[in-house]
Amino acid sequence: MLKKLGLKKLGQKKLGVLATVATVLWATGGAFAFPDKPVNYIIPFNAGGESDISARLQQPYFKKITGDDLIIQYQAGAGGAQAWSVLNDQPGDGYTIMGTNLPHIILQPLLQKPGYETADLTNIYMFHFTPDALLVRADSKFETIQQVIDAAKETPGALTVGGTATNTANHIANQRFSTLTGAEMTYIPYTGTGATIPALLGGEVELLWGYTTVAAGQGDKVRMLAVAQDKRHPLFPDVPTFKELGIDMVGGAYRGIAVPKSTPEEVRQQLSDIIGQINADPEFIKEMEQAGFAMLDVPYDGMEAFMGERQKIYEDVARQLGSLK
Repeated sequence: MLKKLGLKKLGQKKLGVLATVATVLWATGGAFAFPDKPVNYIIPFNAGGESDISARLQQPYFKKITGDDLIIQYQAGAGGAQAWSVLNDQPGDGYTIMGTNLPHIILQPLLQKPGYETADLTNIYMFHFTPDALLVRADSKFETIQQVIDAAKETPGALTVGGTATNTANHIANQRFSTLTGAEMTYIPYTGTGATIPALLGGEVELLWGYTTVAAGQGDKVRMLAVAQDKRHPLFPDVPTFKELGIDMVGGAYRGIAVPKSTPEEVRQQLSDIIGQINADPEFIKEMEQAGFAMLDVPYDGMEAFMGERQKIYEDVARQLGSLK
């Protein structure tokens, strides 16, 4: 075929130009050489949480762009560490990708021995952010943050608050809330957001450290008391920020996608480009925002700087809380 096309006579330089052109065609909507079969998307938590919800929203757009399916699987355990610790055991051919979460993948190795180091995970994209929020059941006696603070101070540790695992955004939110307000509550860790919701609705815990996405998904079953954003969330214009209430809390969970370390650079970039195309789709953005997510765009080539910045922030938080190993 090379002879027929006359490519045999081309020098190495010209072949390089053709390769560049092919890459440009691929990136601008040409036919995809990769993937050419379904891609397995491992979620390191239970079904029903934010990682699962956003992956489900991504599925049809992945199919539209590539023509191939995104098959979601679950590997819950140890706040995500069970899956992250074996990511690099998977084939690095681009057909296995895994959800990653911040601060989990930085705090876990900082504070314990989860079986992996942050540097072991090859993140190719961070695509959304969910702000921390303190929630109660709709029939709860608590209607304001100040009522929670007063009750927690009156009987330290008596109030129970659920959250996702330990050394996570929820866990850090609870510790920061206690540090900043003096309100001591007993934190109950669950395997994922999907497990925390029935715990709150069923009365296992009185409060829940969740996200705007939880409030959006549960509707009138829950009441959000405050949200950890700089500005009020557009879906919840009546819910104050912690900052408005004099509590300097802005934070939450960042979510992205990683691949095994053996994955070639060109495949890492191709996958990053696909996720970037999904993130740029107006319909996808609309669906994500209606579900309570906040969009974030950190592609593969911006990941090193982003992770370096987050590493410093979480190290400072861990040090302030006296948790750094």
